[in-house]
Amino acid sequence: MKKIILLIVACFSFSAAIRAQTKDEKEVSVAIETLRKAMVDGDKAALEKITASELTYGHSSGLMEDQKAFVDALATGKSNFVKINLEDQSIQVVGNVGLVRHKLFGETNNGGKTAEVKLGVLLVWQKQQGQWKLLARQAFKL
Repeated sequence: MKKIILLIVACFSFSAAIRAQTKDEKEVSVAIETLRKAMVDGDKAALEKITASELTYGHSSGLMEDQKAFVDALATGKSNFVKINLEDQSIQVVGNVGLVRHKLFGETNNGGKTAEVKLGVLLVWQKQQGQWKLLARQAFKL
């Protein structure tokens, strides 16, 4: 009986190991962290580099931004993230497209007014010339 239980546990462990992240999924994960850090830092150059020129960025309020508006809001401090924590993240890569879902918990300080942020987020990444770029984002309030 012990051998059967050990065999079952070994099979489950092996199947979990097989489902380890692919190379592309790891690259998308790194891109997500680069984006998160650039948003908190308000780093204009990093934000421009990690986002596609065709970016469409949807806020939970319904506001839609293109790449320029998104980058400018963060770089000028108009939109100021003090911290961003991501949880329950899933990454799926289909060809040159990465689909990411996660929960974003953060704190903003916009115009001296602090607020907590609790969002569900869908990110669409596209591999362009060997680099993952944020192509689209849509958030909703949790």
